[in-house]
Amino acid sequence: MFLLPSPSSSYLMKHQSHNALWFRGLPYGSGKLIRHIRCAKRTGKQRYPSEKKRLRTKQKELLSDSKEKSKFEGTWRLFKLAVPLDQDPGKDSLHVSDALLQQIATVLKFPVASLLPPEAFTIVRKSFDARKKLKEPKFVHTVDMDVQKLISLEPRCWDFISRLEPKVGLVERLHDERDFGDLASIIHDSKENKVALKGENGHSIFSTEFYKNQATRKPNIAVVGSGPSGLFAALVLAELGADVTLIERGQPVEKRGRDIGALVVRRILELESNFCFGEGGAGTWSDGKLVTRIGRNSGSVLAVMRTLVHFGAPKQILIDGKPHLGTDRLVPLLRNFRQHLQNLGVTIKFGTRVDDLVIKDRHVLGVMVSESADKLHLTSQKMEYDGVILAVGHSARDIYEVLLSHNVELIPKDFAVGLRIEHPQELINSIQYAELASEVCHGRGKIPVADYKVANYIDKEDFNDVSDSGVTNRSCYSFCMCPGGQVVLTSTSPSEICINGMSFSRRASKWANAALVVTVTTKDFEALNYYGPLAGVKFQREFEKRAAMMGGGNFTVPVQTVTDFLENKLSVTSVPPSSYRLGVKAANLHQLFPIHVTEALKHSLVTFDKELPGFICNDALLHGVETRTSSPIQIPRNGDTYECTSVKGLYPVGEGAGYAGGIISAAVDGMHAGFAVAKKFSLFHGDVESVLGKAQNVGVVKY
Repeated sequence: MFLLPSPSSSYLMKHQSHNALWFRGLPYGSGKLIRHIRCAKRTGKQRYPSEKKRLRTKQKELLSDSKEKSKFEGTWRLFKLAVPLDQDPGKDSLHVSDALLQQIATVLKFPVASLLPPEAFTIVRKSFDARKKLKEPKFVHTVDMDVQKLISLEPRCWDFISRLEPKVGLVERLHDERDFGDLASIIHDSKENKVALKGENGHSIFSTEFYKNQATRKPNIAVVGSGPSGLFAALVLAELGADVTLIERGQPVEKRGRDIGALVVRRILELESNFCFGEGGAGTWSDGKLVTRIGRNSGSVLAVMRTLVHFGAPKQILIDGKPHLGTDRLVPLLRNFRQHLQNLGVTIKFGTRVDDLVIKDRHVLGVMVSESADKLHLTSQKMEYDGVILAVGHSARDIYEVLLSHNVELIPKDFAVGLRIEHPQELINSIQYAELASEVCHGRGKIPVADYKVANYIDKEDFNDVSDSGVTNRSCYSFCMCPGGQVVLTSTSPSEICINGMSFSRRASKWANAALVVTVTTKDFEALNYYGPLAGVKFQREFEKRAAMMGGGNFTVPVQTVTDFLENKLSVTSVPPSSYRLGVKAANLHQLFPIHVTEALKHSLVTFDKELPGFICNDALLHGVETRTSSPIQIPRNGDTYECTSVKGLYPVGEGAGYAGGIISAAVDGMHAGFAVAKKFSLFHGDVESVLGKAQNVGVVKY
């Protein structure tokens, strides 16, 4: 049995917990308490009255809909079908097992599960639930039931379907049974059939004017950046007939992989081709998470997910409760994506940096570009376009400077900074799964490699925030957790240290890492005398430079054990092994951040250890520094046209513009922007939201 290292007893003895309704507190300094709001999902009597009312309303709608429509038509969706671990074939199996048929039979009250035809059922979601409050770990399924196929294959089900009643969250009729294909197929089908594809409100995604501009000059559109938002914007515009040029400062994934190899092995940092810059964006060399908070079942998200499958992602990402790809799967996927764009006539310029915008009378007419290898910009040339989609990532700080020089409005945005914590993966498996940890088998077992997600809310009234920022409350949370992963360098300058985590598809590494970050605001920037639109960028650079100095240079990362960090000491003994391949150096990380960030991290660590006993241990190692959790600025734009509010002809999209926070949300933002730009140039007419679903709220960053 795997033994959990014990936390630092000398520190924890000073911090015994006290319990109160909805809050859990810890003594601190003067005896005050830090309140930790419990954010677990409310159920039963714990629901707010408004939640109960909403559920009652939805239940009435379901019953009314059931009366209006025949129960023997369309598709029913069955939720929360739990199959015990020992009866399920495992995380990689997508077929309807006998045990799952038994659960379906229970819902239908059908007496003999073995008589149910598996062909009538489709698994649409599968996740593993190993919460300790359960009697046994289970795989939880969501299943679609094709009623007509079921009755045709097993007529004796007719009577049981006739008695089936909808219930919110358990048994529901699908109101929208459109089968969302990949993005290219949606557009191709409408072209080939020349039949208007209609949404719920009857509007057409393509009008009869679709081919209006085909005989005239195509609009010439530049897409700057080949991350998820840039790729999907380029895909939409190219499919709709625009003349698209995709400009990427970095290199294609093949060359980019070699540049990253040179960084890891020989410490050679290519400023324009690294973990941040290059084909696919920063997410290419990451965990490749596809989780999102913008609506997993929305048409937009489904279109993006199925487009990824079309270009080589495994179909399992459509079903997994926590889908991810991993770098090894993203690389060939991006090659296929690139080939498709080139087949559509897209011109792709790798190793090409945008140095400036060409603006006249507050209208963007093009860009000035040069070869990325030309550090002095001696080869800069002018390229004219009808529109420029700005899809850069949040590390393209020089682009922010360019925008500011043209008086383009930039709004400082809150983000989070902190440290990346690394544990042995076997420890996290043991914490989360106990005796089931042996089932993980380095990502090849029945159950997924264990992960975690933790958060802590800190109110200034309840603990002695000694900062001068005036911030009243903060959150500390885990970010970009990479099970079976490694810590990697995401610096874009040799004088700065910034790190992130990445994993391959199997998540087979012996380490688990996650950022533990604390929210910071403009008040924190001002406390260090950083003002103006780029105050957040300056704030990031301050701590990236501090980390580089603490590491001693040469991309060495400063580290400290969690136990030492909590006790504010630096042990002379050697630090635990780290997955970071460029070297680590023991340092006192209390000297890195302002004291209020450090204190928030310390107290949150103790809270997290109570939720995940063993989280604080001698093998847990903190790495500095994690600063680029999201964009430090936002570029205001029109919510309908996606056009910048400061200058015409510029369309800021994705994470770098402050409108996304992950692969999927960035791709969705780029996709909707592509349609908006196409509509501006009369390549597209109609209501795309009726087909793909409503776009995410403008200005709200979601992950």
